[in-house]
Amino acid sequence: MRQFVVEADGGSRGNPGPAGYGAVVLDPATGETLAEAAEYIGVATNNVAEYKGLIAGLKAAKALDPDAKVRVRMDSKLVVEQMSGRWKIKHPDMKPLAAEAGRILPPGQVTYEWIPRERNKHADRLANEAMDAGKRGRQWEPSASMAALNAGSAAAPDAGAARVVGDAAAGAAKARAALASAAPAAPAAPAAPAAPVATVPAPARSSGAAPAAGWSAPDLGTPTTFVLLRHGETALTPEKRFSGSGGTDPELSAAGRRQAEQVAAALASRGTIQAIVSSPLRRCRETAAAVAARLGLEVRVEDGLRETDFGAWEGLTFAEVRERHPDDLDAWLASPKAAPTGDGESFATVARRVSSARDRLLSAYEGRTVLLVTHVTPVKTLIRLALGAPPESLFRMELSAASVSAVAYYGDGNASVRLLNDTSHLR
Repeated sequence: MRQFVVEADGGSRGNPGPAGYGAVVLDPATGETLAEAAEYIGVATNNVAEYKGLIAGLKAAKALDPDAKVRVRMDSKLVVEQMSGRWKIKHPDMKPLAAEAGRILPPGQVTYEWIPRERNKHADRLANEAMDAGKRGRQWEPSASMAALNAGSAAAPDAGAARVVGDAAAGAAKARAALASAAPAAPAAPAAPAAPVATVPAPARSSGAAPAAGWSAPDLGTPTTFVLLRHGETALTPEKRFSGSGGTDPELSAAGRRQAEQVAAALASRGTIQAIVSSPLRRCRETAAAVAARLGLEVRVEDGLRETDFGAWEGLTFAEVRERHPDDLDAWLASPKAAPTGDGESFATVARRVSSARDRLLSAYEGRTVLLVTHVTPVKTLIRLALGAPPESLFRMELSAASVSAVAYYGDGNASVRLLNDTSHLR
């Protein structure tokens, strides 16, 4: 059974006053934005707008999969407690809205969770965009960048103002850069809507102080740092052949073994690695063993770090795939949900697998620096999820054999990319 997270919010500039709502449907495994909804609703109270946001979010989730389990997260204690059945609904304006929300999906499929306002920035931003649009006499629409990413996607049926945005907005709700300052700033005049795909969520434009962007972050303690090492060369690497987890599991070549020794020496000189985790594939285990021998550490194997299964494309060059499977290749390049010919894995499937492995390792190695020896797709996926970048960004990163990248993960869920494709140790 699929699972979704719905984050919803609503606001009123006057309470009652000009009001709007926002809602977003997320993939809980990857943080990918699956749908957004927002609407200006005229003069209403905060509570009415919040309920309208909940209704829109549930309708958008139902349109994606009516059988999915949904976890609703809102910063409205009133809505969460009333919909959970712990508080009575006394206000006559709330009763029909709560009843409508309760009819969208069976009660057993929906749970409710209260979250602080600062963790509900995506839905809050959408609500403010809707209110800004209403003030100008317009309806809310996705920004030009979101519309371009969403080109060709069908709108969710019966989802109100929802826009299905698919994987192209990956991680937008979870992408919180460590540059966000805790210092309050005076409320600013309403501005043009921010682009939905953003590394730093736009400051709230509702009443009250909002966090300001800056170059420093609160002290959140020691982050968990993943040093991401792509394995050394195999015989297939210089020929640029597809080499995933469904092929021959090649060993390191002579050049690859030299690269493994070079990176091992470089990491030993830095002296920061506290644990080593490797993909189960041979080329990674051999690279990890070279580093472990230098550092005196053991290697833990994590299956979630294995490379994509490229199906019938294993061992072929891009040109050979283009010649033999042109339609499948075009589909794969166009959508992260398309899989290679045969029983290959799509990038969306790999993202779910890698993000699950990431979460397990973050829990196991909290506050430590861990070397993850893995492959091109897992490294790029971890980078793009940390940045909140769309899936097509996978095709726009260079990642050399035996290169080092790094991501730091903070206690509040923020991620900071520290390094990408460093090969200085090989020169």
